[in-house]
Amino acid sequence: MKIILKKYVENLGFQYDEIHVKSGYARNYLIPKGLAIFASYSSIKNNNEILKQRNKKDKYLIEKSKDIEKKLGKIIIKIYVKVNKNGKIFGSINNQNISEFISKKGMDIKKQYIKIVGNKVIKSVGKYQANIRLHRKHEFLLDFEILSS
Repeated sequence: MKIILKKYVENLGFQYDEIHVKSGYARNYLIPKGLAIFASYSSIKNNNEILKQRNKKDKYLIEKSKDIEKKLGKIIIKIYVKVNKNGKIFGSINNQNISEFISKKGMDIKKQYIKIVGNKVIKSVGKYQANIRLHRKHEFLLDFEILSS
């Protein structure tokens, strides 16, 4: 079933994206929650007009996201944690911890735009990567390291 998203939905898409989902997911969850609408001919036409008008704003936002990417590229992220004898972390590291670390460096990136590559949570010391979605058309791969304190 083809739908148009009205809001950002994690792991699905951004506002005004036209996507295909299973009909039960659309009818039972997305549409009743107000997250999406059916993609009829008129709604697709209306959506295309909205996207044309937002094109100039998107160009500005992409340039701004490239500036943020340059700043993130200069940051060296090393998170120090307590570990046991086997190198396992007491607790875990997730996208919220990375978001908090970046905000301490002076940039605000929401945790839902950060995805740890390969894992949802990190439970051991090592080098990892996170995919940061700065804009619907622009992503950045961030390297970070978890070290024992």
